[in-house]
Amino acid sequence: MSLDQTQDQDLLDAETDEAGHPDGPGFVERRREARPSSGEAPFHLNEVFFSRTDARGVIQAGNYVFRRVADYEWSDMLGAPHKMIRHPDSPKGLFWLFWDTLKKGETIGAYVKNRARDGLHYWVFAVAMPCAGGYLSARIKPTSPMLETIDKLYTELRLLEQKEGLSPEDSAQWLLKKVRGLGFEDYASFATHALSEELLARDDGLDLPVDEHIAGFRKMRKAADALKEETEKLVREFEMTEIIPHNMRVIASRLEPNGGPISTLSTNYGGMSREMSSWFETHVVGENSNFSKIGITVGQSMFIECMTRILRECAQQLDSERRQLGSVDLDQERGYLTQLVSEYQRMSRQGQDQVSEETYRILDACKKMNRHILGLSTTRVMCKIEGARLTEGRESLTDIIGELNGIQQRIRANLARIEDLSGTIRSLLT
Repeated sequence: MSLDQTQDQDLLDAETDEAGHPDGPGFVERRREARPSSGEAPFHLNEVFFSRTDARGVIQAGNYVFRRVADYEWSDMLGAPHKMIRHPDSPKGLFWLFWDTLKKGETIGAYVKNRARDGLHYWVFAVAMPCAGGYLSARIKPTSPMLETIDKLYTELRLLEQKEGLSPEDSAQWLLKKVRGLGFEDYASFATHALSEELLARDDGLDLPVDEHIAGFRKMRKAADALKEETEKLVREFEMTEIIPHNMRVIASRLEPNGGPISTLSTNYGGMSREMSSWFETHVVGENSNFSKIGITVGQSMFIECMTRILRECAQQLDSERRQLGSVDLDQERGYLTQLVSEYQRMSRQGQDQVSEETYRILDACKKMNRHILGLSTTRVMCKIEGARLTEGRESLTDIIGELNGIQQRIRANLARIEDLSGTIRSLLT
């Protein structure tokens, strides 16, 4: 008998009343699952569970797996603070960050170590979001190598909290600094990566095929990161172009009265450089640029897609629940989950539409940029012509011609790679 079949049979055996009817008036829950005396609480890889709280963090509802893993009765859980399952090994800064994010109306994902009533612990990767005037948190069992890294990090932070008396907010700032030290731009980027890692590891552990949606988003994220790198290279090339007009003016001043044409070229080049810089400021530099939006939006859509998958599993599991859930209204909770799935699917679709729009704009901007580069070619040719007429100063002008040629080739190569990466992202959109 498979794990699923065993759990189903246990569930059926535990849910019948004396007459054999599920959830009947004589219902007595007879749990058959054995719990160890120490270590981890039973939480299976194929399981998901959720809990819903009010705005204060007081438990309003949950599913059977939540109650079973935590080892509490519904009468003890419903109406109690959610922190009743908090493990002392979990740093205070984590929960400060968790609640600070939720109160802003945003979603968050995090590794959390919890403690059951009988003292057993269980790790979860939790995704939490606003719901019904409060919050809903859905969890899976983490199994990727990231868990070991985070366990060590939490241990270090918890010791630091105890030793130095860090406030929860200071502890959260330490955590954010460590996350950046792991190579992530911010906590949201870390949570997105970690959640995708956990879902892929979970699928592998359950011998399920690779989730194509997650795989596609990871490829998009990789292309977006490469796009950022190419942008940074482009920034450096543009910085180099600003030196050229100055060098040309210096040469022109040395060639007086024969430096007039070089001075004119310098003025023309300076105008082109300013025009390109204006374009650059609009499309590339800054938090609101097309290039910046790509990475941010891909990451947000990826997190939402992963979170929606977990919510969908919670809804499916609740649909098959046959156990009593205390005073929890099952239909109402199913409605909340269905509504959240629909809402976040819509948000994911909007995010992908925005990515499509931004990549189109980048491709269009690259075409315009290439037209600007033609101006550099004209300047280079004119410099070459003027250099041929000079009897002195030719060597310096030849050097500038070489610089212009190198800059032009590198910018063209940058733009070609940016176009290719933008096209890759567009091709992966579902």
